[in-house]
Amino acid sequence: MRSGADIPVPRTTLRVVCDIATGPSTTIGVVTAYWCERAWLSGGVSDRVRVTTDDAGFVTAVEVGEQPEPPDVRLPGIVVPGFANAHSHAFHRALRGRTHVDGGTFWSWRERMYAAAARLDPDSYRRLATAVYAEMALAGVSCVGEFHYVHHQTDGTPYEDPNAMGEAVRDAAKAAGIRLTLLDTCYLSGGFGKPLSAAQLRFGDGDAERWAERVASLRPDATTRVGAAIHSVRAVPAEQIPTVVAASSGRPLHVHVSEQPAENEECLDAYAATPTQLLHDHGALSPATTAVHATHLMPDDVALLGGQRTTVCVCPTTERDLADGIGPARALYDAGSPLALGSDQHAVIDMFEEARALEMHERLTTHQRGRFAPGDLLTALTSAGHASLGWPEAGRIEAGAQCDLVAVRLDTPRTAGIDPTQLVLAATAADIDTVVIGGRPVVRDGRHVLGDVGELMNDAVDEVWSGL
Repeated sequence: MRSGADIPVPRTTLRVVCDIATGPSTTIGVVTAYWCERAWLSGGVSDRVRVTTDDAGFVTAVEVGEQPEPPDVRLPGIVVPGFANAHSHAFHRALRGRTHVDGGTFWSWRERMYAAAARLDPDSYRRLATAVYAEMALAGVSCVGEFHYVHHQTDGTPYEDPNAMGEAVRDAAKAAGIRLTLLDTCYLSGGFGKPLSAAQLRFGDGDAERWAERVASLRPDATTRVGAAIHSVRAVPAEQIPTVVAASSGRPLHVHVSEQPAENEECLDAYAATPTQLLHDHGALSPATTAVHATHLMPDDVALLGGQRTTVCVCPTTERDLADGIGPARALYDAGSPLALGSDQHAVIDMFEEARALEMHERLTTHQRGRFAPGDLLTALTSAGHASLGWPEAGRIEAGAQCDLVAVRLDTPRTAGIDPTQLVLAATAADIDTVVIGGRPVVRDGRHVLGDVGELMNDAVDEVWSGL
């Protein structure tokens, strides 16, 4: 069994190596300056930008109108801040291209997802998540929020280390060279008033107190922050919600909200309240909270989320893949909710596509163009997403920020001739040339430091489904 640390790396091609403990580093020493043909700064797109970084991976200076100097690493095209993937279930990547034959619904898809979850152990999950996070890095992601609920063995018995699965996720993010917010998820019931099913036993801790005790032993590090999640109001009874909220104090708190109409109907039957109202009544909505999906909302729900300045993480490629519907993104934004983006089940890992879909889905529902300006979409991809994951110092190219840079080529068949200020509406992940995370190159010339990510992914997915 190979870990990310002992996967061979073609150094002569990539000029980088990867160490699972410290992340990627250049073979020629720490890069101290990057010169960008163009860069998207706080005031817009600027030409000839030098970005200087320190050994800790933070930007120390940004100079505009500069010529490159011999030590500078030149970045082609236009450079934007690293992306935040604010909602991920890494193991769902094993379902890509495997759930479309018989149609069905979200609920039938969920049974296939449970089958994938049942195949995981800490070692296989580490391998799969490493490949998934490397695919994210290729797509410009510098930080991921992993909504993690596969905690225990398949019968619900804890591993010797009760956080073995969470630590596998941590190791995977380090191997792939991206930062992680581990959103350890409380998952207690199989529906309103229902016990966990056999397939769900490994998700549960019994009650919120025992969940909080387990999570308390998780520790942050230089590239990992620990947050919390309420899986949904279906999976966490109302009386347990305040315990999760208290345990998440000072941390990001994420929660699935109103992804399906059935959730709303059942919540109204059980509590005479919508999921948003129920969360608000139990203290779960705040600026530190991110509501994921928020697709099927009542006008009062929009007002509650906006009034609390709760971030909403929209996952357009997943929401259309699962036939969830299109949520009121612009209304939420106007009400005061920052918007973030996630690839969720990873039917696609292309953050440009997530951002573009945010605008295109609004066009479909309103018959109007320009519902979000390109700068708004980039903010959702970068600073708003990083803030929702507890990394407010990331997502901008400025002194004091994390040095996360994504160089997007402007000479590909997709981007040639575009106005660089409209990049987000034209580019794809395939146009990304270089990705720098914490000052260190993780992707060069479109290749990840781990080498052939497709091969890693193929091996990891085959392992999940082998024997079935």
